[in-house]
Amino acid sequence: MNHILEIFSATADSGQAVIGQAVTGQAEAATRFVDLLIEGVSYFGLAITEGSISYQLIALSFILIAAITGLVIAKLILHFKVMRLVARSNITWDDCLLKAGVFRRIARIVPGIIIYSTYALFFEPEQNLYIILSMLSAIYLLFTIWRILTATLTAIESIYSKSKLAKKAPITGLVQVAKLLFTLIFIFLLLSLLLGKSPIYLLSGLTAVAAVLLLVFRDTILGFVAGIQIAANRMFNTGDWIAMPKYEVDGEILEIGLNVVKVQNWDKTISTIPTYALTTDAVKNWRGMTESGGRRIKRSIYIDVHSVAFADAELLEEWETMKLLGSYLTDKKNELLEDRKQKSIDEKDILNCRRLTNLGTFRAYLAEYLKNHEFINQDLTCMVRQLKPTEIGIPLEIYCFSKKQDWVPYEKIQSDIFDHVLAILPVFKLKAYQRISSNEPAQKNAL
Repeated sequence: MNHILEIFSATADSGQAVIGQAVTGQAEAATRFVDLLIEGVSYFGLAITEGSISYQLIALSFILIAAITGLVIAKLILHFKVMRLVARSNITWDDCLLKAGVFRRIARIVPGIIIYSTYALFFEPEQNLYIILSMLSAIYLLFTIWRILTATLTAIESIYSKSKLAKKAPITGLVQVAKLLFTLIFIFLLLSLLLGKSPIYLLSGLTAVAAVLLLVFRDTILGFVAGIQIAANRMFNTGDWIAMPKYEVDGEILEIGLNVVKVQNWDKTISTIPTYALTTDAVKNWRGMTESGGRRIKRSIYIDVHSVAFADAELLEEWETMKLLGSYLTDKKNELLEDRKQKSIDEKDILNCRRLTNLGTFRAYLAEYLKNHEFINQDLTCMVRQLKPTEIGIPLEIYCFSKKQDWVPYEKIQSDIFDHVLAILPVFKLKAYQRISSNEPAQKNAL
C-alpha cells in the first residue's frame, strides 16, 4: 500500500514539474519576444521601455499586422489552392461547402488565432490591453466558429437535398434545430465571457426563466416534435401535393422547416402554415396517387329516364356492327336463349322473357371502351356503374384511373372520354338529362 502511495506521489510531483516547466517556458518566451521588440524598435532610433504607452501601441500594431498578414495568406491559399482543387474535382459536396462559405469562414479564423496566441507574449495580465485583447479575441473566435458550424450545416442540407433520400425524408427541420442549438450555445458562451462567469453557472439560473422560454419557443418546440414525427413516419416530403381547406392550401410543398411549411398553390401563390399543423389538422396528401401510377377519373353522366327502353331487332342489328360489343352481344344472346329454354318461353313472348336494354348495353360498351383505351391504367380499378336514380336522371358513373397524372394531360384524357360518351348516346337511343330553364316556356310563347 505504501508503495502504491509513493508511486502516486511521484506521479503528482512529476506532473507539477511538467506544468511548472511549461509555465516557465512560456514566461521565458514572452520575455524573449519583449526583448526582441524593444531591440528592433531601437534600430529606428526609438527608445521604449516595457509597459510604456509607446511600447503598448507598437506591440498592438505588431499583433494587428501579424493578424492581417495571416488573413491575407489564408485568403491567398484559399483562392489559389483550395478553389482550384474544388474546381478540378469531380465530386459535388466540396462545391456545396464552397458555395456555403465554409472555406472562406475557416480562413477568417486565422487572425483570431494569431491574436489569441500572441497577446500574452507582449502584455502582462494586469494591463488593460491584455484584458481587452483576450476578451475580443475569444469573442471573435467564438463568433467565427459559430459561423463555420452554421455554414457547414447549410452545406450539409444542400448536399443532402441532391440525394435520392431528400424526397423521402427531408432534413430541413433538423438542420434548423441544429442551428438553433448552436446559436443558444454561442449566446451562453458569449454571456459567460462578458460576465466572467462559468456557463454552468448561467445554466443553473436558467430554470428560473424556463416557463418564459417555453412560451417564447412554443412554436419551435411543437415544430421540432412535428418534424421528428414527419421524418420518422415519412408523412410528408418536399414535392408532395397536399390540400388543407382550413388554410386554403392546395399545392406542392416547397420546404418543411422547423417553424413553418412553405406550399406553392396551383395559382402560384405561396402559403406558409405552422409545421405542427401537418400533424394536428386534417391534411390530404396526393402522394399515394403519384406512387400508384394512375390518377382517378370519377364522373357521372345523367341519363334521361324516359329514354331507357328494350332493344329491338333493328337496334341489335346495328349494335352487332360495333367491334367493342361483338363479344358481349354473343354471350348475352346465348345466355338469354338458355334462359328461355329452361323456362320454356317462346321468343315472341316479349312480356315474359328477358331482353337487352339500351342502357345495359351502353354500360357494357363503355366498359369495353375504357378497357381498350390507351391512356387508362388497366392494373387499377376500372368500371362503369349505375347509381341510384335521382330527380335529374339516372347517374351512370365512370370510375377509372388515367395513366398520366399531370394536370393538363389528365384533364384532356377525361374530357376526351366524356366527349365520346355524349356523342355515342344517340347510337343507343339514349338522351342525357338536361334541366330546362323555367324561362323557356315563356320564351317559346313569346316566339
